[in-house]
Order: sequence, then structure tokens, then C-alpha cells
Amino acid sequence: MRTCRYGLVVLALLLSTAAPAFAYVGPGAGLTAIGAALAFVGAIVLAIVGFIWYPIKRLLKGRSVRKAPDTPAET
Repeated sequence: MRTCRYGLVVLALLLSTAAPAFAYVGPGAGLTAIGAALAFVGAIVLAIVGFIWYPIKRLLKGRSVRKAPDTPAET
């Protein structure tokens, strides 16, 4: 029974290690990956602006603009 456990542990360790992959990433794939990463970062920034900054900006703008008091018309 112990031999089976040790064998499974050794097998799991051997399968969890990865050999280095020597691969070429061409300019098309590289530019696509960079563009996708920039689009992802841009989407995160726009989400922060849309969900956090814009409502706070509207709240502060509504607070600073006050209605002028009504004055009676001169006759």
C-alpha cells in the first residue's frame, strides 16, 4: 500500500513538471497579444471611470450648483 502511495506521488511530481518549449512568436501574434492586453487594460480603466468616477462627479456637480433665490419682479 505504501509503495502505491509513493508511486502516485512520484508520478504526480513528474507530470507536474514542464519541459521548456522553444517556440517562435512571430510579429503578427506578438502585436495581436500586445493589442489584446492594451484593450483589456483600457476596458478596465473605462469601467472604473464609468462605475466610480462619473457618479461621484455628477454628485459633486449637483452639490455645487445652487438655484438662485426667487426675487419679486419690479413693476
